[in-house]
Amino acid sequence: MTALLASVRSDDEAFDAARAGAELIDLKEPNAGALGGLSIGDITHIARQLRARYPVKPISATIGDVPADAFDEIAARVIEVSDAGIDYVKVGVARGPAARRCLEQLATLPATVVPVLLCDGGMDDELVSHTASLGFAGVMFDTAGKDGNTLFDHVDVESLARWLRLTRARGAMGGIAGALGWAQLEQIRALAPDVAGFRTALCADGRRSRLDPQRVAQWASALHRPGGDVGAGVGAGAHGGANAARL
Repeated sequence: MTALLASVRSDDEAFDAARAGAELIDLKEPNAGALGGLSIGDITHIARQLRARYPVKPISATIGDVPADAFDEIAARVIEVSDAGIDYVKVGVARGPAARRCLEQLATLPATVVPVLLCDGGMDDELVSHTASLGFAGVMFDTAGKDGNTLFDHVDVESLARWLRLTRARGAMGGIAGALGWAQLEQIRALAPDVAGFRTALCADGRRSRLDPQRVAQWASALHRPGGDVGAGVGAGAHGGANAARL
């Protein structure tokens, strides 16, 4: 089973998403970029409110859109977000000369970091392999651009399937996101990632509008419903349910 990650910006949205069936609540600010970060005060408040009602519901949060070569700033933000009561700290990393060093530094921090590999224009097999070797709890594949193109416009299904297998072989959960919608449902089912993340598809009028709990419930149902034989074509394996259960 693929777990539903719902990106939210407030405690009201967090409660709606949790009640509607999202397994993982992800805190971010859509108005501040692809991985825009909320203030530490807001993260702390939402996490505290959500824990009071859903004590075992895992919570992730982004640190914001920070260049991969801003190592000190990234490290400081990761620690701040982690200390705000967050289970998983998401950090976007794009291809480039600073990516490898950034990932190596993230792996040394006293926080549960989930690198988000930004696949705009593609992604390097070697960088994915190196990321998987560093012992992270999980790896997400996403896009930075929110221009209507989806993750599948930048990376083919076969490559994503290979990277998810590699991530799982290292004992980590593997997830996908990136402007995913109903047109990509069969591809998502074929890959059977541990986690599929959404914002735009869960909102009434674009990613900056309010989250709609009915849409969350529809996506939770779609992801949890068996996808027949579609997964066989890319050899996604049967690890999705086991890894998602660790969330």
